[in-house]
Amino acid sequence: MHDISLQHVDLNDIRILQKIGRETFYESFAAVNTPENMQHYLDESFSEAALTEELSNPEMAYFFALIDKEPVGYLKLNFGAAQTDIQDDTSVEIQRIYVRKEFQGQKIGQFLFEHAVAIARQRGAEYIWLGVWDGNPNAIRFYERNGFVTFGQHEFMLGDDRQRDWLMRLDL
Repeated sequence: MHDISLQHVDLNDIRILQKIGRETFYESFAAVNTPENMQHYLDESFSEAALTEELSNPEMAYFFALIDKEPVGYLKLNFGAAQTDIQDDTSVEIQRIYVRKEFQGQKIGQFLFEHAVAIARQRGAEYIWLGVWDGNPNAIRFYERNGFVTFGQHEFMLGDDRQRDWLMRLDL
């Protein structure tokens, strides 16, 4: 087991964020989505313009999980009006927790999750929430093990494919 450290991501890290974001999303979902839909999502969500806008938004925060100074995963949090479904000043949204495939099973996702909880508590949030694809049972189990409960659903468009996400919440 390696020591995991955390780094706040800023505009100087955009290329690294773009690379790890594309890589981890592709590893997670390429096998169950069309190449066209995957490419559309990767091009849209991880473009330099999109990431520059997000990294410049004070209501969004990205963090890398590092092992030996190498980014092996990342976390994206949204606050206030930057939240995707619920714009509640008493909540924090976990929009993304991703870990590179070869580092999964090493508690890196748990490390990032615990960091998200710590930030939410520092901000005085009453709860954390997220959307998780209903076709991702491993992620659903991870969040359930950490105390999240399902409270709703929303649609998520991956290219032209309408998918369903469960909305899950953890009261702090």
